[in-house]
Amino acid sequence: MEQSPELETKADPLEASFDAVLIAEETQQHGEAIAALRGDVDGLKGQVDEIGKVAARPVLDGAKAMPGSAAAQEFVAKYLRRGEQAGIGLKSFSGASGPEGGFAVPQEIDALIGATLKDISPIRSIATVVQTGTAGYRKLVTTGGTPSGWVSETAGRPETDTPDFNEIAPPSGELYANPAASQAMLDDAAFDVEAWLADEIAREFARAEGAAFVGGSGVNQPRGFLNAAVTDESDDVRAFGSLQYVASGSSGSFASEDVLVDLVHTLRPAYRQGASFVMNSSTLAQIRKFKTADGAFLWQPSLASGQPATLLGYPVVEAEDMPDIAADSLAIAFGNFRAGYLIAERRATHILRDPFTNKPFVHFYATKRVGGQLMNSEAIKLMQFSAS
Repeated sequence: MEQSPELETKADPLEASFDAVLIAEETQQHGEAIAALRGDVDGLKGQVDEIGKVAARPVLDGAKAMPGSAAAQEFVAKYLRRGEQAGIGLKSFSGASGPEGGFAVPQEIDALIGATLKDISPIRSIATVVQTGTAGYRKLVTTGGTPSGWVSETAGRPETDTPDFNEIAPPSGELYANPAASQAMLDDAAFDVEAWLADEIAREFARAEGAAFVGGSGVNQPRGFLNAAVTDESDDVRAFGSLQYVASGSSGSFASEDVLVDLVHTLRPAYRQGASFVMNSSTLAQIRKFKTADGAFLWQPSLASGQPATLLGYPVVEAEDMPDIAADSLAIAFGNFRAGYLIAERRATHILRDPFTNKPFVHFYATKRVGGQLMNSEAIKLMQFSAS
C-alpha cells in the first residue's frame, strides 16, 4: 500500500522538533563542560600565582638554598649531615672504598673552596694555577736559542739556533685540613654546612700553602721560590732555575730607598706588566715611611675599593711567610709571578667524615694534592739585605 504524500509532509515538522531538542541538549552539555574547564583553568592560574608569590618572597635569615645539582644535594643531606654512604653517586678515593677513603666533593662545593682559597692565599692569587687529573704534572720550558728570524720573500731560510729545553715537574704533597662541627650543628637545617665547610677547609689550606709556596723544601710539599739558588748574575749568564738578587747596600737595612727603583728596573720590561711586590707586613711598615725628595710617600694607598695599594706604581702583596728584614735575608720579591711561579693541583678535594675520633664532634678530614715550583727565573727578582 502506498503511503500518502500528505502523511509524509505532516511527519517532517515532528522530526525537526525532535532534532531541535537533541541539539539544545547537546549545546547545554557542551556549555557546562566548557564552564567546568574554565573553572579548572582559573583554579590552575590561582595556584600558579600563589607559587609565584612564594618564590618571590625573600629567603629567611640563615636559610640557604641547597646546591643546584642532585649530586651536591645528596652529598650534603646524606653524607655531610647524617654520614649515610649508601646510594651516593660520587667518586671515592682511588685505591680505597668510599667509606674508608672518603668522597670527592661535588663541583659546586669544590668551587666554593677554590674561590675562598684564591681570596686568602697571597701567592695563589698572583701565580699561574693549573688543574691536573693525575698526581704528576710536567711542563717544557725553552731557554736560549733563536727559533725565528727575518728574510726576504725569495731568500733562503738559514737555520736558526736550537733552543734548550728544560722540564718543569713541580714537587707536590698531600695538603690536608681537619675541621670539626658538632652533630647538633649538622642537624640544624638553618646551618649552612657547605659554606662553613668550604671556608674552614680553604683557610686551613691557605695557611699551609702560604708557607710552602714561599719557602717550601720540595719534599712532600711544593718547592717555594725562595728555596731556589740565588746569585747576583744577570739574566744573560745566570743558570736556569736560579734567581737574581739586588743588594740593599747595607747589611740588614736599606742603604737608600733608591734600591727599590733598582730592583724594579732589574726586571725586564716584558715582565713588568702584571708585576707585584711581595713582602710581609713588618717590611711593608718600614717602606711605607719612605719619602721622595719633595716629601711624597713612595707607597700609595688604594684609591678604590678592591684595588691594591701600590709601591712605585706596582701592587703590593702581603705574604706573612716572607722573612723579616735581617742580615742577608731575602725579604722582598718583585716580579711577574703569573709568568714566574707554577702551582699544579689535583682538581678534586676529598673528604672523609669521621664521627668517632672526637665524640660528640664530627671531623671532616679533607685532602688535596698540590705542587709548586719556580717556572721562569727571569720573571722574579729578589732583594737581599746585604752590602753586596
